Amino acid sequence: MVRAGDAGVAAGPTLAVVAREAGVSVPTASKVVNGREDVAPETRRRVTEALDRLGYVRRPRFGAAKAPALVDLLLHSVESSSSGAVLRGVEAAAYAAGLEVVVSAGPARTRGGRPERGWLDRLAVRGSSGALLHLAELSAAQYAWLEHHRVPYVLIDPAHEPPAGVVSVGATDRRGGVSATGHLLALGHERIAVITGHPGTVAGDARVAGHVSALSSAGIRHRAEYLPHAGLDEATVRLRTHELLDLPEPPTAVSVSSDRMALGVYAALAERGLRVPDDVSVVGFGDLPEARWAAPALTTVRRPLAEMAATALRLLVRMMDGERPEGTRTELPTRLVLRASTAPPADCVKTARSDAGR
Repeated sequence: MVRAGDAGVAAGPTLAVVAREAGVSVPTASKVVNGREDVAPETRRRVTEALDRLGYVRRPRFGAAKAPALVDLLLHSVESSSSGAVLRGVEAAAYAAGLEVVVSAGPARTRGGRPERGWLDRLAVRGSSGALLHLAELSAAQYAWLEHHRVPYVLIDPAHEPPAGVVSVGATDRRGGVSATGHLLALGHERIAVITGHPGTVAGDARVAGHVSALSSAGIRHRAEYLPHAGLDEATVRLRTHELLDLPEPPTAVSVSSDRMALGVYAALAERGLRVPDDVSVVGFGDLPEARWAAPALTTVRRPLAEMAATALRLLVRMMDGERPEGTRTELPTRLVLRASTAPPADCVKTARSDAGR
């Protein structure tokens, strides 16, 4: 069940406030409140004293049913297809686990693009048992706040490498880069460009590494001029595509870091009177709805965002129960999805036709 807020909550300290007062995690305080046996005597004493000192009111339950635990999902935006996939995955997994989810999206940003501190305070006031974060970046202070208040949390597809020990879920982007470039090489392309988003991102760097590895395995040296950065702005993607086309040896295929970026490549090629895939092949990354809507439909590397989000929720549930995942990074497999935007390079087609006519 996903909800945007909760009206009619009784006044008084939340379980998160009690947990901070006692110096324990929210799940531990919850165990004491609900009479669980698996709590050390000293810990139980501290929590009980904090409950009495703060005047915590144990809310009545309806019958014997226990109210579902509450977790927070913070999205960088509700407008993107990627956020929609994350929300679907979390919703399904939360329903199966009997959890309720509070969704926050588009929080106020600092100049550095990070969410402001206020959302953390709201998370504590709500008494959330844990948090899922699908954000571009967190500040060191925000990481420290989460650790200090012992709020279990999992990062979904973080843009940058998180601090040591932080649990995250991503995808095998390097393998995806290998499969995208390997597909184009198999079609006969050698001049393959890769337009990435912002430099220094986990997924973007992994895809480029996969691309370079695939070229190296084929005995082809990668060209620095074929690896431009474009951020995530479609206008910049169009500009970078025009710059590639203006090279003395323009690429015959372009791979990009997202399906939305591929639409910018399509637009630039159309402005030059070039056709996809007859003149230039294009490969995307993500397999979001944009890939199917494009004309021609976009060959792309599927990143299982919904499954990544569901996996993150299941990891969070284990952490809320006091467990610790064996590893901090979980990666789900990517998969090449073939559609209509890739074909052999035009020169190969002409040569094949010429050879056939002899």
